[in-house]
Amino acid sequence: MATVTLQGNPIETVGELPAVGSTAPDFSLVKVDLSTTSLSDYSGSKLVLNIFPSVDTGTCATSVRKFNEKASSLENTKVLCVSADLPFAAARFCGAEGIDNVETGSSFRSSFGDDYSVSFSTGPLTGLLSRSVVVIDENGKVVYTEQVAETADEPDYDAALAVL
Repeated sequence: MATVTLQGNPIETVGELPAVGSTAPDFSLVKVDLSTTSLSDYSGSKLVLNIFPSVDTGTCATSVRKFNEKASSLENTKVLCVSADLPFAAARFCGAEGIDNVETGSSFRSSFGDDYSVSFSTGPLTGLLSRSVVVIDENGKVVYTEQVAETADEPDYDAALAVL
């Protein structure tokens, strides 16, 4: 398990992020149109997984906006924003914000949180996903990970994108 904080209070996840150099775990996530997407849908492209608790919080919303802004200039790279939010919430947020350079995927009916070891197992956010970034290369290998130490803080966008 990993320990992070929420407003300074320690909370735990079910495990550790996938190791850099390892093969990324497959996943199944629900898109805004209720279809599913999996890791194989991104084969041949680099993939940034922007993982967070809920798009309805300030820091999570900011991360989606910032990755949306930066994604427009990335070559052969997709950004997938992942949370346990229902697809309807992601569609509402992205539509209202004009977000169109990133995709969203809901983990609400999958094992994504356990497979990537980002599900909170203790504290008030139990069952939601820990703020993390995982970058996967075009061959399905993990090339970068960050689990944000304080859940209310933003990820290190520049470090994540530097590996691309």
